[in-house]
Amino acid sequence: MLPSRPARALAVALLAAVLGALLPATAAQAAGRTVQGGRLDWGIKSSFQSYVTGPIANGSWSLTGGAATVGGSQFRFHSATGSYDPATGAFGSAFAGGVHFLGHRKADGSHELDLTISRPTVRITGGSGTLYADVVSKDRGSGRVTSAAQVPLATLGLSGIDMRGGSTPVALSNVPATLTARGAKAFAGYYTAGTPLDPVSLSVDTAAPAGKPAATKSPEANKSSEKKEAKKAAPAAGRFEDAAVDWGVRRTFREYVTGSIGKGKWTLAEGAQDGGALFRFPRGKGTYDPDKQTLDAGFAGSVHFTGADGLDLELSAVKVRVKAGRGTLLADVHRDGGRDEAVPLVTFTAKDFAVKDGIAVLTEAPATLTTDGAEAFGSLYRAGTAMDPVSLAVAVDSGAELPALPDLGSDPAPSSEPSAGAEAKPAEAAASGTGDGTVLYPVLGGAGVLAIAAGALYLARRRTARQTDN
Repeated sequence: MLPSRPARALAVALLAAVLGALLPATAAQAAGRTVQGGRLDWGIKSSFQSYVTGPIANGSWSLTGGAATVGGSQFRFHSATGSYDPATGAFGSAFAGGVHFLGHRKADGSHELDLTISRPTVRITGGSGTLYADVVSKDRGSGRVTSAAQVPLATLGLSGIDMRGGSTPVALSNVPATLTARGAKAFAGYYTAGTPLDPVSLSVDTAAPAGKPAATKSPEANKSSEKKEAKKAAPAAGRFEDAAVDWGVRRTFREYVTGSIGKGKWTLAEGAQDGGALFRFPRGKGTYDPDKQTLDAGFAGSVHFTGADGLDLELSAVKVRVKAGRGTLLADVHRDGGRDEAVPLVTFTAKDFAVKDGIAVLTEAPATLTTDGAEAFGSLYRAGTAMDPVSLAVAVDSGAELPALPDLGSDPAPSSEPSAGAEAKPAEAAASGTGDGTVLYPVLGGAGVLAIAAGALYLARRRTARQTDN
């Protein structure tokens, strides 16, 4: 016998209530997330690097757009932006930075090999992945230069990787990459389609969609308010609001530390930040004279280099002094158990260090190692050696913002990584389990809904039977 109309209505109402309680939560968890910061590490092709810098091509490569190096042969691209859907595993993220290869120099100073790969983008959908990039290349035969945006450069081997249900950060390690037909053409014919490239690793931070923005004042009201605040917080004569100094020490030194010889690492502390190609020492305090363009400031942060070969070098208490168009970067040097304070490490040119729009900026000023600096580095480099450039920013107005640092995202949790060329293991996003529950929860939720609905229907039938018996 079918349940009575009131009984059926009760079952439907209970089912609707359960669905109403579960589905909004499920939908919220399955909503797409925004990629906000992260890095991609890729050597493109190690043998190509060796060829470019070897005795045949006799060339070089250089980094652009804030790209850095990690280990002995990987390039690090930064500041990831894009989206990720935990429910479907769809992923798309673009990274900043590029690499410019030059080789086979001609008599007129140009190069037969001239290739730039920049702005790599990874897109994954339906279990398939592709790495795209902007490519500027010179044809080997005609010498014609072509430029193409977001060329599908490599296919990614995602066998065994489940991108669904990942929490933040979403990470992939040593994913096999294979050159595409379009990529072979963009590569100026140096390799054929199907050629294995270096594996790709990435880690990005994700965030839930932002809620409704709070009401804001009109632009005119904001400007007026900012002016009032700036007037209230005007610094004392000679003082400044904030400052930071960026310095990567030396690229080849970083590569040596993390490479196959040093087998080491660096550790940042006391507020220092890693920008990939540089270290930022923030929270500057001291004095700045805008008329004379002089600076005497100290900064927070330290960087500690260690290696398997016994390397143990820490730089802390960084200071910068600028006078008469010349700057000096100093630091306390901790080495082999000893400590020397305020060691002048490098000197750099500091022309046009004037205030513009409330901030004085010096960008990538060439730096040279001092005699004391050479001693601090254990005579690894001679005095006069070119070190990484120095960048400075001093905000004299409270409303001025320091230049943004390349965003590498947070460090992914340790995981077992497959070796290069081997089949990739599941992404850390999948290996971390259900993360925010977008995979497991809907399954259990669906089972719960069915169980509760069945129970409601059973109770309704019993109630109808009792009414019939009575």
